[in-house]
Amino acid sequence: MSGALASLPVSGPAAAGGGRRSGARVLPGFNITLGFTVFYLCLIVLIPLSALLFKTFTLTWPLFWEAVSSPRVMASYRLTFGASLIAALVNVVFGLLVAWVLVRYNFPGKKFVDALVDLPFALPTAVAGISLTALLAGNGWIGQYLEPHGIQLAFNPNGVVIALIFVGLPFVVRTVQPVLEDTEKELEEAATCLGATRWQTFSRVIFPSIAPALLTGFAMAFARGVGEYGSVIFIAGNMPMVSEITPLIIISKLEQYDYAGATAVATVMLVISFILLLVINGLQAWQRKRSGGSNQ
Repeated sequence: MSGALASLPVSGPAAAGGGRRSGARVLPGFNITLGFTVFYLCLIVLIPLSALLFKTFTLTWPLFWEAVSSPRVMASYRLTFGASLIAALVNVVFGLLVAWVLVRYNFPGKKFVDALVDLPFALPTAVAGISLTALLAGNGWIGQYLEPHGIQLAFNPNGVVIALIFVGLPFVVRTVQPVLEDTEKELEEAATCLGATRWQTFSRVIFPSIAPALLTGFAMAFARGVGEYGSVIFIAGNMPMVSEITPLIIISKLEQYDYAGATAVATVMLVISFILLLVINGLQAWQRKRSGGSNQ
């Protein structure tokens, strides 16, 4: 193949420049690609978000504050962000374990387990919510044995956390898995030869290399949890002030034709989510810089 490529005639600027084609690019020039990128992002992201903000600006400040700070809405904020944070933290731990097993061990049915991780991606969220409810409700396959002991996992905030764990796990696994595959095992062997314990090898050799990927998986799982709707409403119970998530509040306002109030709550969600993701991205950049400096 290389001989066939070498036999091709070279002509034009490349031949005149001794084979150097520093100016040749596969894609069009910077101006065209940058313009298309900005246009596409504006069309898909900025225009819808700007419409959201413009609709919110139709409210006066007292009406806006009343819409976004009522007791029912504040309770939904606490549940949505709190449950998303708990679910993302749980997924960081168990997602790392799942990715570790899939990368470092061979066992019967490994490909099936690997494909099973992606099931929450392909499964409609409503189906996931109905399935979890059928399992965890008082008359469900699992709930019927737990409820007599006072353990209720459905129709309360516990169900919200479980649903968010279910939909967020693949984000952590698929983010950490390729990084673990690229990790050099020679460094682990060298640390072991130098007398490091398993915990020291993990905390000082493995964890620094996968920490940015873990933060990315955490951010993606958290963002998915904040915006999740379909899998939650079936298992949450949707009781005001108890198990009502913020996306349901927005849907309720839309059904009542309170479009300005719905966009106001959505704007608050957007701002909080953007700030949190910005902080997480900053931590990722700091972690990469720290890891690069320590490697040098």
